[in-house]
Amino acid sequence: MTQLDVRPQAGDTVSGVAEGDVRGKGLGKGSVGLVGSAVIGISTVAPVYCLTSTLGSTAGEVGLQMPAVFLAGFLPMLLVAFAYRELNKAMPDCGTSFTWTVKAFGPRIGWMCGWGLVIATIIVLSNLAGVATSYFWLLAGEVTNNPSIAALDDNKLVHIATCLTLIAIATAISYRGMTATKGVQYALVGLQLAVLAIFVAMAFQKASAGTFDTGLDFSWQWMNPFAVESMAAFTAGLSLSIFMYWGWDACLSTNEETSGSAKTPGRAALVAMVVLVGSYLATGVAAQMAVGSGGEGLGLANEETSDNVFAALAGPVMGPVLGILLFVAVLASAAASLQTTFIPVARTVLAMSTYEALPPSYAKVHERFKTPGRATVMAGVATGVFYTVMTLVSENVLTDTIFALGLMICFYYSLTAFACAWYFRGELRRSARDLFFKGVFPVLGGLLLAAVFGKTLIDMWNPSYGSGSTVLGVGSVFVIGVGLLALGLVIMFVTERRSPAFFRGEVLTKSTPALVVED
Repeated sequence: MTQLDVRPQAGDTVSGVAEGDVRGKGLGKGSVGLVGSAVIGISTVAPVYCLTSTLGSTAGEVGLQMPAVFLAGFLPMLLVAFAYRELNKAMPDCGTSFTWTVKAFGPRIGWMCGWGLVIATIIVLSNLAGVATSYFWLLAGEVTNNPSIAALDDNKLVHIATCLTLIAIATAISYRGMTATKGVQYALVGLQLAVLAIFVAMAFQKASAGTFDTGLDFSWQWMNPFAVESMAAFTAGLSLSIFMYWGWDACLSTNEETSGSAKTPGRAALVAMVVLVGSYLATGVAAQMAVGSGGEGLGLANEETSDNVFAALAGPVMGPVLGILLFVAVLASAAASLQTTFIPVARTVLAMSTYEALPPSYAKVHERFKTPGRATVMAGVATGVFYTVMTLVSENVLTDTIFALGLMICFYYSLTAFACAWYFRGELRRSARDLFFKGVFPVLGGLLLAAVFGKTLIDMWNPSYGSGSTVLGVGSVFVIGVGLLALGLVIMFVTERRSPAFFRGEVLTKSTPALVVED
């Protein structure tokens, strides 16, 4: 595995850009187009997996207003997507949030923003690997009609071994570059969206036929977020909805490998967002019309099935044969997201290393595949170790770590949104477009996510949040979430002692111009 060290030395220039500017990394240019970039964004979000795991929970929190909450969660993400688009136009750098917040706010805030993205991604990767493992054995049991095979997932050693195998396969595909990644993703994303469309069509058919007693007639009131019974319920539902959109920014992480890197990734992000919100609304409305959102029978909020809605609805809605396709779609969704989620973490680590914010060994790009090979392998190893340790220590700890994910997401998304407004503050008076797309929209999106961050912190303090575990009377979700951010501070201070130049603002500064990549 030959690696190419592209880390510039003092006084060197990269692609005609002097030291202190945004630097090229040696990644494979022109590997992805608009469609491929949008597919990567959709795949990372894993829409089918998100729907099966959150439809029931969201219905349990907000009832019939579930579609309205899906729209409410889309709003801050759309506003933040505008910030990503504008920043990418000025600085098409694979470090995305890290690089942009360093340029706006300085090295320490930027470093912590990069840490938030990296640790959130590691948590998601471990969760996706676990879900893919469970659905692998569940699907095997369905296909063979043998419950004992499906029960193998309950064997902790078998589960961990299967999980590590899937992580290794996903790491290997990501290691081989964007061309391999793109080919796999076209197939997996196409499969899950096609099956989801079949499910929606058959759910509408079942609803019109009145097949299930709990079914409901459509009402436009479902789209009214103000009809949610309480602010607490709305906030809980909004937090779940925001999680359902997380990951669309993966297509921005491939900006240095995308044709038209200044414009295409931003357009791809918006395309991915539109596909996602359309899929979520169609599925939510169809499922609610077919089986209702109550807690009895096939109702979406039934506590016995709410954590895996499609497993309960596959047979009744699609029949025994087509129902298996829904299991395949969930597995494909989790597997596809597992593979593409390596993209943002590996490229963020690559950028942090290139700018001397992490050890220089992670700035090496594979000579043949043009990928951050060492950073990708590091992400795979970290994911495998994290999931194995958490699974062996306690299922409650693993569950609470996943609950703490929302804190990390709101943390680095909101920082990036604020960075956009601050970085372009001198341009806001040039035109109405600059004012809104570089200032008003990003600030509004950042404020909304910051509010969710603060409310989540308060809720996490209560031991009832998550698994119900406590540490000295404080909810373990709060301890894990705040502890992971504090761990980032510790690592940052250690890194500062070893790489003082970056933290003195000598490598990537607020005032240096951006690398302009030709389309």
